[in-house]
Amino acid sequence: MQLDAAAPRGQLRRRLGAAACALLAAGLPSAARAEATGDWQLDGSLLLYGERDRASVFEPVARISRLFDNGHRLSGEFAYDAISGASPTGALPSGQVQTTTTPSGNTVTIAAGAVPTVLFRDDRYAADLEWQAPLARTARATITGHFSSEKDYLSRGGSASIALDMFQRLLTVTAGAGVNADEVMPVGGTRVGLGDGTQMLATGTNPKDVTSGMLGVTRVITRRWLVGLTGSFESERGYLTEPYKVVSLVDPVTQEVSGQLTEKRPDTRERKSLQVSSVYHLSEDILYLSYRAYRDDWRVESSTGDVRYRFELADGRYLLPHVRYYAQHAASFYVAGLVAGEPLPAYASADYRLGPLRTATLGLTYGFHAGSLPGTVSLRGEYMRQWLANPSGGDGEGGDDARAGGVQLAGTATAAALTSVSGTPPLHIATLLAGYSVNF
Repeated sequence: MQLDAAAPRGQLRRRLGAAACALLAAGLPSAARAEATGDWQLDGSLLLYGERDRASVFEPVARISRLFDNGHRLSGEFAYDAISGASPTGALPSGQVQTTTTPSGNTVTIAAGAVPTVLFRDDRYAADLEWQAPLARTARATITGHFSSEKDYLSRGGSASIALDMFQRLLTVTAGAGVNADEVMPVGGTRVGLGDGTQMLATGTNPKDVTSGMLGVTRVITRRWLVGLTGSFESERGYLTEPYKVVSLVDPVTQEVSGQLTEKRPDTRERKSLQVSSVYHLSEDILYLSYRAYRDDWRVESSTGDVRYRFELADGRYLLPHVRYYAQHAASFYVAGLVAGEPLPAYASADYRLGPLRTATLGLTYGFHAGSLPGTVSLRGEYMRQWLANPSGGDGEGGDDARAGGVQLAGTATAAALTSVSGTPPLHIATLLAGYSVNF
């Protein structure tokens, strides 16, 4: 189950692009870090994620680290995800009752005017292992391994990086690379792309290989100010189609949904991103700023702005407000639907996560020491509103969003269908996270 609009299945815990955030963490002023008081560190968290009338996630995570006398550090992280709810199929709402068959063979009836969804339930188990070792006084290496499993997806991978401090530790350069060998095993078999759902491919297991790399630089500007710049690249090969998504066929005369086809995506994808970050330590408080630009050869382009401000309170307590905005241009093959009887394109997907997507997030974290309990407790709540940009112009502007918004549909059906396609706009998402960290 994919919960991040910018990341495909199996990537939430292994993309080297996420290492951009870690670059700054390595060089934060001392007041911005938890002070280590022992050779062991235990971090635990419990995440509750909910989309209104859609998916929900229950995720406990535990991470334990051991710091050795020679500077080596070994960490292991274990996570379990219980994911359930309703997921949009990508089909358009219809003025008539729709009856479809799910990949598992069940028959689903969708009421007239309702967004077609399918109920699902999955359990995911993940384990990560990380080894950090000093290579010299100013250099260190990190090696990681990853494994995760769910009923229709298996992910195995690893990465390695080297960080080098220069100019009396005022400049740090980090370079890394990673590989992943994933397998996609759709429930009910692998259906032929842009088919009626009854045509099946011979294979039940589909490979998906990913290679990635990153290069980052952090620079201490003043004793209070740290900036970072990170670039990442990722190449995917193999089965990249979402096996349960469909595209509606619309009758050119009645403007009603007349059928549906399975979606089809290219079997390669090249991703590039660039992130700039800043941490400024005021007399007591800390300001975090970041901006990320992303593009790929599916013509998906996105921009992400993120602001956090840590208010230091008495007795080791703090408040951390968070504001984030994400804007995305649609993939070249994103459509709301296809006109029945017209020639089929090479690729097509109605998955709103490939559309002209926008998200706005507001959050707040409260950290404190719980009485005589050692360590730090944190409580974080976030609300995210997710919607599709105006198909007639994308937030009032022309260009790719207008193109991708549904020119495959004719007449008055376009605007009406896009108003409710795939459950957005808008989608309301809430997350609650409780965390605990202790050194011993």
